[in-house]
Amino acid sequence: MPDKTTPDLNFSPKGLYIGGEWQESIDSGTFETINPSNREKLGDVPEAAEKDVDRAVAAAKTAFVEWRRVPIAERARCLEKLAQRIDDHTEELALLDSVDAGNALSGMRGDMEWTAKTLRYFAGLITEIKGETSSHGPRHLNVTRRQPYGVVAKINAFNHPFRFCAEKAAAPLAAGNCVVIKGSEQAPLSSLKLGELCDGIFPKGVVNIITGGAKAGAALVSHPDVGRVGFVGSVPTGRTIAKAAAETLKVVSLELGGKNPIIIFPDADPEKAATSAIKGMNMNRQGQSCSSTSRVFVHESLHGAVTEELVKQAEALPIGFPWLEGNEVGPVVSERQYERILGFISSAEEEGADCLTGGGPPDDAELRKGFFVSPTVYDQVTPEMRIGREEIFGPVMSVFPWSDEETMLDAVNGVEYGLTAAIVTNDLARAMETAERVEAGYVWINSTGRYLGAPYGGWKQSGLGQEECFDELLSYTRIKNINMRW
Repeated sequence: MPDKTTPDLNFSPKGLYIGGEWQESIDSGTFETINPSNREKLGDVPEAAEKDVDRAVAAAKTAFVEWRRVPIAERARCLEKLAQRIDDHTEELALLDSVDAGNALSGMRGDMEWTAKTLRYFAGLITEIKGETSSHGPRHLNVTRRQPYGVVAKINAFNHPFRFCAEKAAAPLAAGNCVVIKGSEQAPLSSLKLGELCDGIFPKGVVNIITGGAKAGAALVSHPDVGRVGFVGSVPTGRTIAKAAAETLKVVSLELGGKNPIIIFPDADPEKAATSAIKGMNMNRQGQSCSSTSRVFVHESLHGAVTEELVKQAEALPIGFPWLEGNEVGPVVSERQYERILGFISSAEEEGADCLTGGGPPDDAELRKGFFVSPTVYDQVTPEMRIGREEIFGPVMSVFPWSDEETMLDAVNGVEYGLTAAIVTNDLARAMETAERVEAGYVWINSTGRYLGAPYGGWKQSGLGQEECFDELLSYTRIKNINMRW
């Protein structure tokens, strides 16, 4: 029998990483982090107070004086060194996130690979931070320069704990900024591990990492010496951050929620379409992904075949302790999230959706000690139902049968979100026309997955700004215009 006890992580928090040193929070406050698979305590994590935020921002502000002057080739080398350290610690980091966040070990290995690739990608783009020149007459030259903001705050979500902390810092650092990173409160361990990996690579104070809750995040966003804020998380929190940042006119980027459709046309192969829908749900993170394809719009001619295949594939997903090889579905991150998802499931039953599989925790008594929810498929969902319009952030899929294309597109676009959309068809003209009409910032045709360098960002309430691309790098610079006459 495989060992189901919590594995030894060989890691315990040393404190907050501020100014290149490990420091206790000023009031010595801590909070618990637990293993969502069995509710066992993993450790006590330092909880940053407002004065700790002040220390971290001050350290970043001081370090910026020198970091902005570091030659771009050296900044690139720092990012490349960090990428190599991540490669060297992939197994350790993947295990940390698997245990602390509940995500499948295989998926977290993929996170580490993606993170290292992202760091190298932005290291390679540094030389493309360029201005422009023009002349408006003799003895005149107009020059623009792109310069960093100074101190950048990065506040991250729990579904990619380490990846978000390291990946989302790459563009600001490449552009010459210093960063203060607030890791996820629900899965904080790997964010502090990032401090260990950064040690000795970046000058002291260039990278600062704090942990804590909403108070620390609010202090960071409202701090007068923070010039730029990047946030990954929920729509309500994103709105709160945008309002707070507006008080000091900070530039903000927001990667928020999604209620993403996958549209299956009548010429699609049912098995392949179902596979795309299941893959797009990101079940190795229990559907806890803003890009998850949770709304399946299937043409009525394929409805029976696709739903049958969805159920077959959902039930075949191995569910269990995420650190064990082969398991693909682990627990959701916290009791609060667990109860929230079960609340959506209850509302689906009350509103008349047809549960084809799942619909609650698994039968295994061992798994019921944790926050496990079986992969769930509801059929005959309508846009008025809660599960049809609100983001669940869990392993719950909703099937919408359709016959009229215009009515279907109205339903697809009838939610407040606009992050991703997927289209399954062999008709290229239909695919492109549909891609033009869906209100989403990132569209797949006959595929799902992310591609480094392709702009990722949402429309409507799904966010502001583009990430994982050259535009993200430029967004961490501001333009200065210089006029010269001689």
